[in-house]
Amino acid sequence: MARYFDVHPHDPQPRAISQIVAMLRDDALIAYPTDSCYALGSRMDNHGGADRIRDIRSLRSDHHFTLVCADFSQLGHFVHVNNAAFRAVKAATPGQYTFILPATKEVPRRLAHPKKKTVGVRIPNHPVVRALLHELGEPLLSSTLILPGAEEPMTDGWLIKEELDNELDAVIDSGDCGTEPTTVVDFSSGAPEVVRVGGGDPSRFE
Repeated sequence: MARYFDVHPHDPQPRAISQIVAMLRDDALIAYPTDSCYALGSRMDNHGGADRIRDIRSLRSDHHFTLVCADFSQLGHFVHVNNAAFRAVKAATPGQYTFILPATKEVPRRLAHPKKKTVGVRIPNHPVVRALLHELGEPLLSSTLILPGAEEPMTDGWLIKEELDNELDAVIDSGDCGTEPTTVVDFSSGAPEVVRVGGGDPSRFE
């Protein structure tokens, strides 16, 4: 049964954040709010986390996972960013964008794309996840919380708990955070390619 945390969206309670981070360090899988809908998340080194996310979402083995990072400095440990991408990514973060970039050796092989050796990264602009990342001190392995066959991500924390009570360890309810996922920009070939239009303005990469 998943623990339910009612966390203020703009001023997250430190005690709740500490409890959730302790669960993450104990290999929990959580549902949490971002600036572009709810997501599933675990520690990057949680070996079962990726498999549990794949099972919940019925994902293919070549699905691009996302590392949700606290800041640009942390992001730079996990992906190679050339000069052109550096300026563009830095100008668009924090925000509603996911960037696909070549993974560094800090990213476990099981999390990178099996052929392209790339991984998604993002820096969200939501107080709750930023508080989690600050206290955790490492990225969250993440994927949008959209269930198989659904057209939109889930948006209600209590409904997430009811639907996935046996699949998750914790649900953070911070109210509705929308149904629009991130805009995904692929830099793996050098030039930016918008592969999904979402909450972030795609025009800066076109």
